[in-house]
Amino acid sequence: MSVQRFTPKGLLQPTPYHHVAVASGSKHVHVSGQISSLEDGTPVAVGDLAGQVAQALRNTARGLSGAGATFDDVVRLTVYVTQWQPEKMGAFMAGVESVADEVGLSLPLPPASLIGVDCLFAPGILVEIEATAIVG
Repeated sequence: MSVQRFTPKGLLQPTPYHHVAVASGSKHVHVSGQISSLEDGTPVAVGDLAGQVAQALRNTARGLSGAGATFDDVVRLTVYVTQWQPEKMGAFMAGVESVADEVGLSLPLPPASLIGVDCLFAPGILVEIEATAIVG
């Protein structure tokens, strides 16, 4: 594996993600923000944060796979959630946990940022996930 993830002593613990990733390899993979839609644009899990997180992670896995990468190669996730409130963490993590085995996503997550935003590019989209990976 070209990515080592860890949380050094002295950083906030526990968290649902690692604080640091060290990667070696020559191929950088950047997956654009993935949302909860099917290939034909059909929305999935309208109004359901957990369901949208799960589908967005499925789509992120497809993007990684298309570039010859997996979640094992991910060094950074950036997650945008509309109208974020700390009370939404349970639904967010339920979505992650419901699909983690299916998409090969280990917990704790790779280093990640969860950013609350007013809205995303279209009504009804609650979450968008970007990934950066290093392979080779």
